[in-house]
Amino acid sequence: MEFLVRSENRMPPETPPEVRERIRTAERARAVELREAGTLKRLWRVPGRTATIGLYEAPDATALHDALASLPAAPWLDVTVEALATHPQERS
Repeated sequence: MEFLVRSENRMPPETPPEVRERIRTAERARAVELREAGTLKRLWRVPGRTATIGLYEAPDATALHDALASLPAAPWLDVTVEALATHPQERS
């Protein structure tokens, strides 16, 4: 199944810069792992915000939840998920 995932980072502004950088570095590494596993297909930044829009693929919602929960920034992410269905015009 494909999922459109919107997330916004709500990390408190008083978080020390070294903590922010450590989480950012770990987040990048985990995103690479999810890409290599075929779970994270595409990722976009939302200009002017600490937000992303991602296209994910997972067998089901539980597997997607597990992937999103594995992100180091997960405790601070405000996430919305939309399951996607193939449009009839996309079928051969």
